[in-house]
Amino acid sequence: MIIDTQFAVELLRGIPPEIATVIIATTPIFELRGSLPVAMTVYNMNIPNAYFWSVVGNAIPVVIIMLLLDPVSTWLSKHFSFWNKFFIWLFERTRKRAKSKIEKYGHWGLFFLVAIPLPVTGGWTGAMAAFLFGIKRRKAIPVILLGIMAAGVIVTLITIGAVHL
Repeated sequence: MIIDTQFAVELLRGIPPEIATVIIATTPIFELRGSLPVAMTVYNMNIPNAYFWSVVGNAIPVVIIMLLLDPVSTWLSKHFSFWNKFFIWLFERTRKRAKSKIEKYGHWGLFFLVAIPLPVTGGWTGAMAAFLFGIKRRKAIPVILLGIMAAGVIVTLITIGAVHL
């Protein structure tokens, strides 16, 4: 991941650090798990700014996914066999990863899915899981955003600890 974040930083050179942090946080690979450490260590942002811009960047795709995933995936699947196969694969993968948490905790399972900063968890996965398990937007979006904020606190603490070592 270090090589990938270095590539992202290099790619975004010349862009204001706040905007670069938002861009990194919007990507499904990094989300705020990548943007927060970069903002704090590479861009030398203070903790509140790094946290704020990372949370904002991670929240943007969540709202877009929650609003557009159903109509876009339905239309693309209907008109293009490639997209139909892709969405079948993506949705099955997401169901497998989220099923136990969602079945056990309901919409609060989304919180845990998003808040625990591990690979293949986060806002993107939480938004897709909410869609797949039929959790209404008005419940899912606030819970996912709380999960993003909790993950931000955890990643911030880990980053501070790593820097001090």
